[in-house]
Parts: sequence; structure tokens; C-alpha cells
Amino acid sequence: MVGLRKEIVMLGVSIAALCEVGGASAAPPQTGFLLKTIDYRGTQTRYVVFLPPDYTPNRKWPTIIFLNGYGECGTDGYKQISVGLGPAIMTNVKEWPFLVLFPQKPKHEDSWEQYDDMVMAILNKTKREYSVDENRVYLTGLSQGGFGTWAIAAKHPDVFAAIAPICGGGRPDEMAPALKNLPIWSFHGDADPVVKVELSKAMVDAVNAAGGNAKLTIYPGVGHNSWDKAYREEKLGEWFLQHTRKAK
Repeated sequence: MVGLRKEIVMLGVSIAALCEVGGASAAPPQTGFLLKTIDYRGTQTRYVVFLPPDYTPNRKWPTIIFLNGYGECGTDGYKQISVGLGPAIMTNVKEWPFLVLFPQKPKHEDSWEQYDDMVMAILNKTKREYSVDENRVYLTGLSQGGFGTWAIAAKHPDVFAAIAPICGGGRPDEMAPALKNLPIWSFHGDADPVVKVELSKAMVDAVNAAGGNAKLTIYPGVGHNSWDKAYREEKLGEWFLQHTRKAK
């Protein structure tokens, strides 16, 4: 299965690379996992955009930003689609009728919060290139990306319609007031040896104490990998689509 996923990933990247080299054309937009680049801090930085098979620019599309974990950091540009949401889409593409943005955190030791400007720049570039529904932009991530989901959403609560942090955590007292108006669904395994479940509990409790709407699904006996269950078993895409950004 791992080999198959790798072949799918490489196929998507190869097609996308050819599309970019070929330049603009009148042909229908290429769909699937597309390798893209953005000039970030003076460097051509790679990321991936997923376009669903029936994508058309004639309608506005709900959009998800996915933040990867420690093991998928780097600058290759596509490793971040090999764990979490990427494989869930490959397994059942019909459950994910979204544009999906896959930035890649370059350095293991850095936090996603340090790349907040990169995430926002990729979102803004995607808005220029594709038909994004700005009232239905969602944020999710796992492990380091779970921490990043809490942090970046707290910095930009007016950008997102809902968020789903997985096995992450944050700074409850500081972040909760900014997050209280966002629908939040968090996930964690209670046997996680890497990121303790108490960190998700603390964030959810703080948001709700501030008057927010956060819920936490805890998987009994599950370790650090709570993302496969979250992305494949919980109908998270359907839940996202229930939420639209509130008018300012």
C-alpha cells in the first residue's frame, strides 16, 4: 500500500511539473495533486494543491489547508501529502470535494507558527489562481500541524470557517479568546506518547470556557496516529461543509 501511495504521489507531482513548464493554455485545468511553487523569503518554495476530479472555475470551491507533522518536513515539496489527509483523499476522493492546500514546513525544529506568513501567502496565491470560496476555508493538521492549526487559526480567526486540530496543543489562556467564535473539532488518542491528550483537552476546555464551540474526540487505546481515524472515519469533510465563515 505504501508503494502504491508513493506511485500516486509521484504521478501527481510529475504531471503538475509538466503543466507548470508548459505554461498557460486554453486546456481544462489539470486536476489531482499538483506541484506548485511560491517565492517565499527569496526562495522558490514547493507546495501541493489538490484539485478534485470535477473541479471547474465556474463555481466557488470550499478549500482546506493541511499542515503536516514532524516526519513530513522538508523542501522536496510532496512528502507532506504522504501522511494524513493526502492518503485519505487518495483512498476515498468522493468524500473530499475541496481544493486542498499542502504547504510543507521546511525545518523539523521550527514551529508552524513561524511559517504563518508562508501559509497565508499560499492561500492568497491560490485565490488568484483558482476559484476559492473565501467563506468556506478550513484549517487542519496533525502533530506539529495540530499545534500549527491552533496557533495560525488564533492569528487569523476571521479567515477560517472551521478548524480541526489533530493531536496538537497550544497556549490556552492566550489563544482561546481569539478562537471562541470558530467551530472546532479536535482529535487525540488517549495513549499518545508523543503529544499528551491533556494538551488537546486544555485547549478545548479553554475555548469553551471563553464561550466558544469546541469539541474533542478521544480515541481509547490509540497512540500518536489519531489522524487516520479522524480523516477516514469521522466524515470530517461533511462536518467542514456545515460551517461557513461568519460575517464580520
